[in-house]
Amino acid sequence: MSESQSLEAQVNQQITLAMKAHDAVRTTTLRLIKNALKNQFIAKREPLTAVEEQQALATMIKQRRDSIDQFTKGNRPELAAKEAAEIVVIEEFLPKALDEAALAALVAESVAEVAAASGQKPTPKEMGAVMKAVQAKLQAKSLRAEGRAVSDLVKKALAG
Repeated sequence: MSESQSLEAQVNQQITLAMKAHDAVRTTTLRLIKNALKNQFIAKREPLTAVEEQQALATMIKQRRDSIDQFTKGNRPELAAKEAAEIVVIEEFLPKALDEAALAALVAESVAEVAAASGQKPTPKEMGAVMKAVQAKLQAKSLRAEGRAVSDLVKKALAG
């Protein structure tokens, strides 16, 4: 996907291609993305920034992961598979997620910065400050990581 095109234009273009290919799951998911972005636009009453668009898509992915958990617990693997297929389509429009090693390095860097600022190694009580530092770095570098993964790595770094 080219960065010069707006996300909405990219989604509209992909909807057309999916419809021509008779790909029902992809078409439905793309329409859900379009509606989510439109709803965010209506709620905000002004065009969305790239960060807000990414947050809307990340929320959609989080909702689908929660649904997968529920469907798996409810012994409905066909519905869980449908949600997983939707996640794959949504992730196409987000920056690539960091792998665990790169995320761990980013967390270590943030812990070191917070330690330098306060003059001592941060404790688990300062998890919020470290989380903010990690999130700021992710945004500045246009990277993405799941909040739960970041949280787990920060807890591990502060405990150790």
